[in-house]
Amino acid sequence: MKVSRQLKIIEIIENNLIETQEELAQALKDAGFPVTQATISRDIKELKLIKVSSHDGIQHYAPLKDIGTIYNERVTAVFKESVLTIDYVENNIVLRTLPAMAQAAALAIDSMDWCEIVGTIAGDDTIFVLVRNRDMVGEIVGKFKKLMK
Repeated sequence: MKVSRQLKIIEIIENNLIETQEELAQALKDAGFPVTQATISRDIKELKLIKVSSHDGIQHYAPLKDIGTIYNERVTAVFKESVLTIDYVENNIVLRTLPAMAQAAALAIDSMDWCEIVGTIAGDDTIFVLVRNRDMVGEIVGKFKKLMK
């Protein structure tokens, strides 16, 4: 019963914006799973459900696996909002950012885990990106420019 109920919870939150435990309990009852608030609370904890914001700003439950998607979206947003210019020489790319945003943007670059990038060094408003091979620089610059759009 517990496994089937928890599978149903995952199905419900993946197909609906469930904002509260009460809404989740009602959806489960409608699906034939009578539950108490304590059971819902335990299931949320065991399933490691988290609250996330939808595109409309509505807080709703989501499986923890979605955190990677959320993280990637936020990382991309930090990069997009902070990087102003891109230039390069040999196998080095230089990014200029808004003041005090270079470290956040460099963290975003590092978290992208692109094998072509050896590493980053960030100051206050400048990031140096070391690319493994100068033949890859154009490709990486192109990727950065796409992220800025």
